[in-house]
Order: sequence, then C-alpha cells, then structure tokens
Amino acid sequence: MTTPAPEPEREQTASDIVGAALGGAARRAGLDPTESGATHKVVWSAIGGWRGILESVLPSLAFVVLFTIRPEPLILPLGVSVGLAAVFTLVRLVQKSPPSAAIGGLVAAAAAAALALWTGRGEDNFVPGLITNAVYGTAMLVSALIGWSLIGLAVGFLMGEGTAWRGDRRKRRAFFWLGVSWAALFFARLAVQLPLYLAGDVTALGTLKLIMGLPLFAPLIAVTWLVVRALYPRASDAEAPVQS
Repeated sequence: MTTPAPEPEREQTASDIVGAALGGAARRAGLDPTESGATHKVVWSAIGGWRGILESVLPSLAFVVLFTIRPEPLILPLGVSVGLAAVFTLVRLVQKSPPSAAIGGLVAAAAAAALALWTGRGEDNFVPGLITNAVYGTAMLVSALIGWSLIGLAVGFLMGEGTAWRGDRRKRRAFFWLGVSWAALFFARLAVQLPLYLAGDVTALGTLKLIMGLPLFAPLIAVTWLVVRALYPRASDAEAPVQS
C-alpha cells in the first residue's frame, strides 16, 4: 500500500499577502473580531489609550503653539515637536512596551521637521500628513471600487476565510461602504487642509489637523467594529437564548 503524496502548499497570492499584513496590523492594534470586547474598549485600545492620545497629539500641538507664538527660529518648534516624539519612544523602550507606534511617530515627526528645515517653510511640516491622507484615501477608494476592499482583506484574514467574503453579497456590500467611508475621511482631511497649506496658514492647518485626527478616527473605528461584528456574530451570541 503506497502512502499518498502530500498535497503541494498553495502559493500565496497578492490578496493573501495584503490581507495578512493588514490583518496583523489590526490585531496588534487590538482590532480582532474573533475576540470579545465592548466597542468602547476596542476603540480605546485601537487609539492606544491615554498614552496613544498623548503620543498622537502633543508633538503636533507643541509645534502649532510654539510656531504661533514665535515662528522664528523655525528650529525651535520643530525641535520641541521631535523631542517630545523621542521622549515617548524612549519611555516605551525603557518600559519594554511595544514601541512601534511611538517609533512610527518619531520617524514621521523627524522626516517632516527635516523637510520644513530644508525649505524654511513651517507649513512643510505637514506635507507627510497630506501625502499620507492622499495615498490612504486613494487606496481605500480604489480597492473598494474594484471589489477588493482593504477592510475586507484584513477581516477575511482575521476570520480565517481569506477572500471567501467576496462570494457573499452582504459582506461585499458592507466592506465596499466601509472602504468608501474611510476614503471619505482621508479625502475630507485633504480637502480641508490642502488649501490651508497652500495659503501658508500654519496655525489653522495644525489646529484642523488635530481636530480631524482622533476625534474623527475613533468614531469610524467604532462603526467599522460594529459592522464587522454584525457580519461575523460569535457562536456564543448566535446560540444565546432570546429573552422574553
């Protein structure tokens, strides 16, 4: 009796790779629909709690305040902003907590500051953010329009169904609108902030960047979480008896 030959491993497709990358990032941020958790706790975890808020807000806030008070020399507000990002990163390293978010913030702050110092224009400190919004918004919109929503790819990986969601009309429609919603957020930021950048209004630009940051990001995270949980109810929820 011969032993059957093992089946060859299926080669990973581009959608598998993208889904794994996005799903892994979502899981590290605490956005795993296979885990139980109240919506407010999930959102709080996704933004990193109080530490995440401070890491996200303080460097930009310090730059805006100092630049408004004293725009020259430009290195002062830029140095304080990058310095705060460096302190947050150092604290995470000392406490041996995941430093990825703080390191990302430090790299972004340093790159933006370097560009602003090179051009001598304070508004150029916001160029990386404008580019990020344009790239993310385009990626979200295009992927949704062609039927390969990035939200769907991430969720499909996390739920272990790969791209099977594309065969479910309800899921495909939900992921389409989630993708469009995220694209709308990024493009709204760009539409408001780009004219201010072109006008050179650093104070208004920085202020609106903060207002359109976490205050808009958190509610959309909550909506996304609730939609995904509705699409993939847990077995315990489905089997729970209906209370009369």
